[in-house]
Amino acid sequence: MAVMKRTLFVFTLTVLAALAQSPQPPPPIISPEVHADKTVTFRFRDPNAKEVFLAREGAARISMQKDEQGVWSVTTDPLEPDFYGYSFVADGVGLIDPSNSLMKPNLLNNESEVHVPGPNSLTWEINDVPHGEVHHHFYRSAVVGDDRDYFVYTPPGYNPSAKKMYPVLYLLHGFSDDASGWSAVGRANVILDNLIAQGKAKPMIIVMTLGYGAPEIVSRTGMRDPGLRERNYTRFRDALFTEVIPQVEKEYRAVKDRNARAIAGLSMGGAESLYVGLNALDRFGWVGSFSAGGLSEDLAATFPKLDSKANSELHLLWIACGTDDRLIAANRKFREWLKSKEIRATEIETPGAHTWMVWRRNLTVFAPLLFQDGSPRPTN
Repeated sequence: MAVMKRTLFVFTLTVLAALAQSPQPPPPIISPEVHADKTVTFRFRDPNAKEVFLAREGAARISMQKDEQGVWSVTTDPLEPDFYGYSFVADGVGLIDPSNSLMKPNLLNNESEVHVPGPNSLTWEINDVPHGEVHHHFYRSAVVGDDRDYFVYTPPGYNPSAKKMYPVLYLLHGFSDDASGWSAVGRANVILDNLIAQGKAKPMIIVMTLGYGAPEIVSRTGMRDPGLRERNYTRFRDALFTEVIPQVEKEYRAVKDRNARAIAGLSMGGAESLYVGLNALDRFGWVGSFSAGGLSEDLAATFPKLDSKANSELHLLWIACGTDDRLIAANRKFREWLKSKEIRATEIETPGAHTWMVWRRNLTVFAPLLFQDGSPRPTN
């Protein structure tokens, strides 16, 4: 027994000595670190990298500096309160921030996300107000031939057993997003909670469905193929009309009337909203587009029946784009085409690029205009 105890003692000392001599893991780093002055410090450990950049949503890449521990860092100028997607580019390779659990989901480009908090007056900040619910649905699409999903926001106080009926906004995501885009990144549910609590927006149901009628379009070059793009829009429309809308109107207390049905979206979803909504004025009385991307060059062929009669049918045609967006020229061209057809639209241009910072603000302004009694007609 004494021999065994001595052996165990010696073994323990040997293990402890080995552990003491082995390299210790480096201390964890804090990234991102949001400072009181709204500047943000980003850190990334990669001692072997030759160069590392910070790529932040809506901004040019900036170079990071390495310290003696192999940690790269950079501190930004003060940022406007918002949520920002970002990644690190190490020797040409884009990487998420391993120190940050907050993610901005995307089918092609996953990014990390940083929240620069702001005052309660910002609609995307969670406030002490009644909150609605976001419901996740799955179904098999006969139109597209795959399994897909959609999200439904119901406003505070919604009761599926009550008699009260609600208008519906079909809110579409952009290219490379998935159906969760508007809730996970756009914070549509938070925005509507705040607008409804402030009495600025009507209580409404929001349906956020997958926007791909041709899922193969989700590639680096998919949107550049006109035939694929048209097939994507057409099958999306068919799935929306024959599958999603009927399911929503069966399961939710949704008003089944064009005057209580709106469609809007961002980027690819903006083009889809125009394509679907303006070609189906018997279904939608309200149409909105945020930074539309993927509009056809042949607008007359895309909207063959659209003319000035639409002015008496549309409660609102709302077209917005950031002035720093690469798509501003195409959006202006589309607005000019509408004018040539004597179709009135509300034209919105704001500072900003092709970013969620622009689209959250678009929704904040657009949603209060919906389903209002005596709502003004669009004006150029």
